[in-house]
Parts: sequence; structure tokens; C-alpha cells
Amino acid sequence: MCAISGILNYRSREEADRIIRLMTDAQAHRGPDAEGFFSDDTVALGHRRLSVIDIETGRQPMTRGNITVVLNGEIYNYRELRRELESIGHHFSSQSDTEVLIHLYEQMGSEFLPLLSGMFVFAVYDRSKKRVLMARDRIGKKPLVYFLHKNSLIFASELCGLKKHPDMSRDIDMNAVSDFLSLQYIPEPNTIYRKVKKLPPGYLLDYQLDSGTLSLRSYWHVNFAFKPQDLQFQDAVRELRGLVEKSVKKRLVADVPLGVFLSGGIDSTIVAATAAKLLAPRRCDAYTAGFADALYDERSAARCAAEHIRRLPGVELVCHEEVISPGSFDQLTGLLRKIGQPFADASILPAAQLCRFARRDITVALSGDGADELFCGYDRYVAMKILRQTEMLFPLLRRELFGVAASVLPDKGERTLPGRLRRLFRLLSDDGQSAYFDLLDRCPSEVKCGLFGEMMRDAVRHDSSEVFTRVEPDLTARDREERCSELDVFTYLPGDILPKMDTASMSCGLEVRSPFLDREVVEFAASLPMNCKLHGTDRKHILKKAFADVIPPELRKRPKRGFGVPVARWLREDWRDRAQSTLFDGDLCRGGFIDRDRLAELWSSHQTGRRDWSYLLLSLLVLAIFLDNEKSA
Repeated sequence: MCAISGILNYRSREEADRIIRLMTDAQAHRGPDAEGFFSDDTVALGHRRLSVIDIETGRQPMTRGNITVVLNGEIYNYRELRRELESIGHHFSSQSDTEVLIHLYEQMGSEFLPLLSGMFVFAVYDRSKKRVLMARDRIGKKPLVYFLHKNSLIFASELCGLKKHPDMSRDIDMNAVSDFLSLQYIPEPNTIYRKVKKLPPGYLLDYQLDSGTLSLRSYWHVNFAFKPQDLQFQDAVRELRGLVEKSVKKRLVADVPLGVFLSGGIDSTIVAATAAKLLAPRRCDAYTAGFADALYDERSAARCAAEHIRRLPGVELVCHEEVISPGSFDQLTGLLRKIGQPFADASILPAAQLCRFARRDITVALSGDGADELFCGYDRYVAMKILRQTEMLFPLLRRELFGVAASVLPDKGERTLPGRLRRLFRLLSDDGQSAYFDLLDRCPSEVKCGLFGEMMRDAVRHDSSEVFTRVEPDLTARDREERCSELDVFTYLPGDILPKMDTASMSCGLEVRSPFLDREVVEFAASLPMNCKLHGTDRKHILKKAFADVIPPELRKRPKRGFGVPVARWLREDWRDRAQSTLFDGDLCRGGFIDRDRLAELWSSHQTGRRDWSYLLLSLLVLAIFLDNEKSA
């Protein structure tokens, strides 16, 4: 895994060479093994390398003739592509996947993108055509941010690199702040900065150096509407198993030590078992994080999974455990600096600690990310199904019945039964078109009206549900619950889940690969009838059937817990004093972003246990840290 940066159409080569080094150095954590630079009279490129494939000869930027490439990521099928290129006369000087991109471009121009299988962001500079192409993988495993300034285009893997360019505007997008408080992440293609954008997943950016013009086009979009009529369930089970095994096998290719993450969940158990079988008779190392707080600790479930995997013929699985303590403020602020904008999924803290723990031994880890979105693993899909089934009730009756039920239940946190029921009843009382967004919204409009200060006055009128409604026209699924799943694939997955793991892993130079996000697996999952994925209330139904032999019976019916952290308690105990001073004494309140009196009410309500405001308070805390960092930058 790596970091890339670029400055296109600059004023002074000397200045560009100096700035590209600053941008690249700021991202050194992503590639601790080597650095490389390229510049001519128009383009400057920088690269930081985490050596995984072709350690000796895979240095970047890589140039052949008029073509120069920088790549962040892995092309899993590069060997097959190389053989095809060699068969038609291409000659290679290295064993790297980066060089394959050069030859593909020479052969096909930008039309080679559909051939790639992997996780990547890359830039191809064609000097003869005075053109730079940038592309991002289909699902968005690897990030790219950019901005235009006059006739220049500046890009980087992370905002921390982009911020080293003196022309980057720090003008904050208040609507993005509003969206962040609702979702805990800033939806793509936006960032916290009004003039900085993310390259969307599955997109190609074409920049013409002569004219300074930029164009974007999608090169892939999965079709959830196509459902093969003749596919029998047992045939689908066998095909899914084969695709996942094939995907895991592709991701076991590395010239460095490799292992797997193993939690108490079905997804990581499948990946760990499949990897262990494919690696046999070599050993497979598995890494598990636990908490002292039993409500969040999954070590017993992980041990159960490990014991079951060890019974598979020829398998040697070695498990490593570490108990995770409350993330410190230093860790939180450090991760936020690497992200470069507000991000409030608290599970990034244990994810980062797990990655650091695994990095002591390995350079590459496999994870189970993506299965929940593709195979309907979240409780919220069941909730949306119940909503559809209750819609036959008169709207007024449903609103009154479930609204009252939600109001009388105590809000003690979503990991408690009353908290889960409260959230479900609130959904069932919703008769609007934005029911799914309302289910996920951590800061509803009625809260924002009282919470937003003078700086956020215009953002009160911004409807954050537009994040979902603007995606709606592109959704292909016909089933209502499956549309929620498809929506998550193109919003929550690239907006929250993947940036979380990318930041957590890259902060310590660990590459994380996700077999469930292989193109073939994604497209097959999309083609499955909804009842294969959500069968009654059984989530990930076909995935459980396909891997019934490697999943312990105890885990099959176990409620999903996720990689949660006890934020509510941390805000009342471990973090209380630091959080309070950060929230109230910094630019969050003094700068007019948030009304101090309303914030004090929320804080008091949470501290006394009258209500759990941990999600919103964490988002506000993250925003406060970001604003204070901006002021001191």
C-alpha cells in the first residue's frame, strides 16, 4: 500500500519540486519503505511505498517512454494481464503490478479499466498527449482527494498531503458539517472543504494539461436489477462459495508476512477459515482485539471460531489476542489529523489498535469488510422489512402506536434491548419517504435547529437526507430492503467503513485486503434474489449456507454486534474532563458553530444518564478537535 501526490500545470518547477516533497512526506505513514519523485516542465508526482509485491524492482513513479505512473494499491490479476500482454509482444523490466498499468495504457488507452481486479488509485501521465488520467477502484477501497486552482490540478491520497499545498482553500462547507453530524462521516464526493473533492469509486478523471479542463466518467456500476431466473438456490450456494474462495486466494499473494483479522462474527470467520485452508500446510496467523467491558468484548466468540477452524483437515491457525484500552485523546486527534476532516465512527480507535498489534508480525491482513452491505447483515434491513409489513396499518394509528412506544422506552444506548426497541419503534412511526435516512440520522433537523449557532445558520435549511435522495435515481434494486443495501454499498461503505479501515491500517503501514469486495463477489451478490440474503429475519442467509461447515453453530444465530466501543461510558468517565474542555472552551462554541446553552443541555443530560447522547456528542467532539486544529494550522 502506498501514497501518491501530484501537481499538474504548476507555475515554477523549483516550487513544485519543493511542495511535492512536502505533500509526499506528510503521507509517509502510508508508505514507510521508500519514496520516489518525478517532475518535468508540467507535472510533478510523488510516491511513498509500502513494499508488498516485487520489493526489489517495483519502485515508483515508474516511467516507460512517454508514460509515467504512480499507483496506490494492488492489482490482484496483474500476472494474468501481464501474460496476455506478453503474448502480443509487450516486454517487461520488473515484476510489479505498476508496470502492467503502463503497458495496458499503451495498448488500450483508458479503456483498460474494466479489466482490472483490485483495490487502487492511480495516475497515468501521458506526456505525448499532455494528459493525466486518474482512476479509483470500483468500491472505493483506496482514497483520492483533489482540488482545482486556476489552471492547476493538485491531488493526494489523503487530505494531510493536500494541505501541504499553499493554494488549498480552507473554506469550510457548512452543509458538509450538517451532513457529518447526521451520518458521522462526510458523504462522497464532498469533503469538509468547499473546494476539495474526492474522486468517487468506480470513476475515471481525465485532465487535459493544455486546456486545464477536467472531466469525470463512471467506468462501472453494479446492477442489482438483473436476477437470473434459472439459478437454483443450491447452485447459488456453490457458486458463492467458489467465488469467495477464489477471491481469498487472489489476496494471499504477497512477498511479505500475511495474516487475517478474526472477530466473533461470521464474515471474518469465513475469511479466516478459507485463508487457513488455502495456506495449509503453512500456518495462518489470526489477530483479535478484545475489551475489558464484557458488553463489547468478542474474544470468546473469536476463540469459538478459531477452535472450529482448527478442526478443519490440515489447518494450522495461530491466534493472537490483545485487550484494547480506552482510546486516548492523543490517539483520537492523531487519527483525525491523518483523516484530515471530521470522522466520528468510534470503532476507528480499536481498529487502529488492532492494526498496530498485527503490524508487529505482518504487513498484509485480510478482513471481512463488505459482507454486511452485500448480504444484508445489518439489523436495519430487518427493520425496513418490518416497516413495509406494518405499512398496511393506517398512518395515524401507526404513528401514534409506535411513537408512544418509542417515547416511553429509556434511551440507555443501542446495545441495550430498550435502546434497540426504541430505535425500531421510532422507525415504525415514520411515514415519510426518508424513513431509511431517518433511521440512521444521529442529529435530526429538530435537534439541529436548536443546536446550530450563527456560523451554521444557513445550514439549518439544508436537508441532509439529500445525501440519499441524490443517489436514489442511480439505484437499480427493485426490492425496498435491497435498495437500502445497494444504497449502503454506494454511501456508507465508501464513506465510513472503508475510510475507517484505510486510515486505521495506513496509520501504521499495514495493508488490509477485503475478499468480499472482489468485483465478481459484488456482482454475484447483487444478482441474488433478496430472499437469498434476507430470508425472513435471517440475515446473510446464503452466506451462512455456503460456509456452513466453517461457521460454528454457536455463531450462526448469534446477534450481530459489530466492532463497537463504549463511547457513552468514556464520555462520562475516562474522557469526561478532556471532552468537556474541548467542547466548550474551543472554537466550536466560541466560533459560533454550536449554541453553547443547547450543547450544555445535551452534555448534562448525558452525564446524568437521563439520555444517551454519545453518538452526537462524539461527533461534536470530533468537530471541535478539527476546528481547533484548523485554527492552529
